[in-house]
Amino acid sequence: MAEWEPPEIFYAKLPAFHAAAAVLITDPTGRVLLVKPNYRDHWALPGGYVEADEFPHDAARREISEELGLDVTIGALLLVDWAPAAGARPRAMVNLVFDGGELEAAEHAIRLRTEELDSYAFVSPAEAARLLPAAVAQRVPAGLKARRDRAVSYLAGGRPRN
Repeated sequence: MAEWEPPEIFYAKLPAFHAAAAVLITDPTGRVLLVKPNYRDHWALPGGYVEADEFPHDAARREISEELGLDVTIGALLLVDWAPAAGARPRAMVNLVFDGGELEAAEHAIRLRTEELDSYAFVSPAEAARLLPAAVAQRVPAGLKARRDRAVSYLAGGRPRN
């Protein structure tokens, strides 16, 4: 039987992790919105890190507003992707992808924040798989499936688990 510990000691021993929130947005033809950050070599789903004391869905909405100038309704949670610590990131990361719905005439509504992003594009799911890092690419088909099925998908290190 484990010995009792004060809560501050117990919680200090638990693993810590980072959290990120992204949004899956499509156009009427089913193409997926990707962004090209200027601080990375690869494309990404729009979104970013969750700040302290911020709910993930609020972080997703904030990031979409800051980066793209869009005011979208953040819908259902589509998927969770747990990524172990890797490279310069010393902690695991939980990636949450929310449904941002479908945008019509988005090219006229998007106001790109050039301090962070070089570009954006609506691309086919196949093209998204080519542009995204291998560990992230499965979020697009898993998110689209979750949207269709109305069921949350779970990925572990970018690989489907359900």
